[in-house]
Formats: sequence, structure tokens, C-alpha cells
Amino acid sequence: MTTLVPVDRLEIHVLVDNATDMLSSTPSFVEHEQAGLLRRGVRSMNGQCLCCAAHGLSCLVTAWRGEARRTVLFDSGPENYAFERNVTRLGVDLGAVEAIVLSHGHWDHCGAMLLALTLIRARNGGREVPYYAHPDMFHSRAVKMPDGRLRQMEDVPTVDDLTGFGAQVVVTREPQAILERMFCVSGEIPRVTAFETGLPGQVRRSADGTGWDYDELIMDERYLAANVRGKGLVVLSACSHAGIVNVVTDARAAFADVPLHTVMGGLHLSGTNERVIPETVEGLREFDLKCIAPGHCTGWRAVAALSAAFGDKVLAPTAVGKRYTI
Repeated sequence: MTTLVPVDRLEIHVLVDNATDMLSSTPSFVEHEQAGLLRRGVRSMNGQCLCCAAHGLSCLVTAWRGEARRTVLFDSGPENYAFERNVTRLGVDLGAVEAIVLSHGHWDHCGAMLLALTLIRARNGGREVPYYAHPDMFHSRAVKMPDGRLRQMEDVPTVDDLTGFGAQVVVTREPQAILERMFCVSGEIPRVTAFETGLPGQVRRSADGTGWDYDELIMDERYLAANVRGKGLVVLSACSHAGIVNVVTDARAAFADVPLHTVMGGLHLSGTNERVIPETVEGLREFDLKCIAPGHCTGWRAVAALSAAFGDKVLAPTAVGKRYTI
């Protein structure tokens, strides 16, 4: 892994998530959707100003260092409607986006990607946008059901599609420092725990196109990291198919001189992965995280278990429109 330049402040604005929640109390560094609307001058709450939840994730991540400000779009959520509606109602200026990172090649993280590129370039003067991808993201994928049938997934946009919409596509398996080293996109995440075994039943189209190969580890998944001065490493893991303990283990090894502070995103402890909730909770204890912000595919059982283990001083679940300032 490469070095990260410490930033003075990091802001993570949740554009798309599985949940909407603007009434629950939040810690002082988190602003929920309603508070943001009121801060922006909305005088009367009604349905025309609300965001919508959708199965997926998208975050706008902005770092400040002195006078410099750099912004990354981390995933785009599952489809155009939720992305455009939420961006509009949150008053987000996508023209500030200077890079896009797709966390992994699943439809619920890239369904609105071509629209996102269109909206960004409409606001940035038509400039091309660096887009960081892994070569294995572009395979056709499916999940093998217990009865042997395949539930196919929508393909992610191809390199040609992305290029046609103004992306400068960087395809690599290696870690990448981006935007003046204020951010780092990880490389492939080593699988070191015994209990984090990926997504059971995941398959991808074989190289010759005639069949399907098992792809349960989903090695194209990466995380995004930033180092906040005086606090430590903030890690965004969109789905944690690698296992969130593997994710933070890799982050700690990659940035050994930086304490871990926050882990945020989908922890994929729902469905069949509910079986590893106890091991995951225990595995996270050793990292002394100051904030755990689970959302998207984490699942309510895992959120409940994390709350019981870490309490409100650490746990700060994500929801549409929430803004975290670290």
C-alpha cells in the first residue's frame, strides 16, 4: 500500500442507502437528513423534499487539507431514480467530484453510474472523470440458488460504456493513491480469517463464455481510505464481501503507523452471513475503533449485535442523507 497524506477534515455524505431515518438521535459528528434540510433553509417539511431508500450504496466523500478540497464519488447505488432524486433533494453539487471509485462489480453499487457521470460532467464543464476499477468487475455474475437455478445480476457498465460517458478508466489490481494522496483505493484484500468466506453461491461467467465458475471470494472488491489528522484512518467498505475483519486487518497492515478510527459501509452480515455475526463482532473488538457506521447490506441482526457490543458511543448506523464529519 502507498502512503496517505493526512487531511484536516473528512466528510462522508450518504447519497443512497437501504434505510431512511431522520428521527433517531445521532452523535455530534453526524447530521441526519432532516437537520440538513433545515440547515439549508427548508421551512416546511413535506414529501417533496424527502430522499428515498434503495437497496444499494453511494457516498460522496470530501477531504480538506489546508485550502485544498478533493471529492470522490464512492459507488452510485442501484438505479437512476434513487440517485438523481437524492442528489437533488440533498442539494449536492456533483461538479465537485474529481474521481469515481467503484467498490466491486455488483449492480446495487453501479446501477446509476452512467447517469452519475452525466450529472458530474454537466456541472464540471465537461471534463473527463478518473474512474478506478478492478479488471474482474466486468464479468457477468449470478448467484446459484439452492435448487441449482441461477439468479443473474445486471452487468456493470463496460470500459467502453464508461469511456463513452466521459470516464478515464484506470483498471488495476494494485492499490492507488489518488487526489494528491488524500485518498487511497486498496488493492485486493487478503483473506486471512477462517470464518469470512465470501458470498456463498456467487458465480461468474467463464472465460470462454460457455458456463459459470464459482467466484465466492469476489476478489475485485476494494475499500477507500483516508487519514484524518489527529484521529486516524477512516475506511469505507461498501459491501465487505471480503469480511469486515479482513478489511480492517488489511488496512491496519497497509498503514501500520496510523491508528484505525472509523469503519463505514455495508458489512454484509445479512442472509446466509448472519451465521458469522458473533465471530465478526468479536473480531472487531481488537481494533479499538472509535466509530462503526454499518449500513446497506449489514442487516438488522448484525446492527443489534454491534450495538450491544459497542454501544452508542461507537455505533452510528448509516441512512440516506446522513453526513458524517470526522
